[in-house]
Amino acid sequence: MRDALRRDLRTIRWSAWLGWQMESNWTNPLLFLVYSIVKPVFGTFILVFMFVIILGDVATDPVLFSYMYVGNAFYMFVAQVMFGVAYVVQEDRERFKTLKQVYIAPISFFLYVVGRALSKMAVTALAVVITLVFGVMALDVAVDLGQTAWLMFGIGLFIGLACICTIGVALAGVTFLTARHSSGINEGIAGLFYLFCGVVYPITVLPQWAQNIGLAIPITYWLELMRRSLVPSMDFSEMSGLGEYSDLSILLFLTLSSMAFLILSIGIFKYADHLARKKGKLDMNSTY
Repeated sequence: MRDALRRDLRTIRWSAWLGWQMESNWTNPLLFLVYSIVKPVFGTFILVFMFVIILGDVATDPVLFSYMYVGNAFYMFVAQVMFGVAYVVQEDRERFKTLKQVYIAPISFFLYVVGRALSKMAVTALAVVITLVFGVMALDVAVDLGQTAWLMFGIGLFIGLACICTIGVALAGVTFLTARHSSGINEGIAGLFYLFCGVVYPITVLPQWAQNIGLAIPITYWLELMRRSLVPSMDFSEMSGLGEYSDLSILLFLTLSSMAFLILSIGIFKYADHLARKKGKLDMNSTY
């Protein structure tokens, strides 16, 4: 039992190291650092310009702006980590042509994908921190580290990232069965979450059937928990649609829905893995 656990942890550690090398070694460290800072900051400007054009000024509605800003910052994890994890299969199979060798190695391919996800989280976490710091210093986003509920924030962040990772693993399983179309599938799922989970606008503006979909997705509760933890001075209850629930209730909803998605994701991955082996699609190359 102990040897198996040690082997699994070693698989995660080395696959995470491999993912980090692939993410960061395309240029020198200084240029990579500049890129890591400039990309999220200028990406944030898009949201700021949208807000200013529609409402005229950030100070017009600071509650809505903080709601949008924090939600958009943490959505980077959804867009980058989920897409990045799912892209592992296509990248190893189509670009590097090493998927077959990795798959037949004496390791768990599931844990290999999870390890690659950790490197995506590390890179994205840097972008999220830079975005939040820029928002606090330049745009008066009301993040107050002194009043932050760190315990709730830490638990919620861990559960949310684990949920995002498991969804990405499920999409990686789907990629087993597709050729070059997995990128569109991954971006489509991320777009659905952007639409239904209240990333930059309250889900209360959606029709009731769309709100019900949003309430069934754990990302909705995760973003709400991140906002409540980091911006305790502002009341988002009227716009979030979750104001009637306490912080512990939101955390409970996040945990239960994440567990449901975990079971579903593992089932999808294992079924897709079985089907890919049965149909001989593991090393399928579309010359893309």
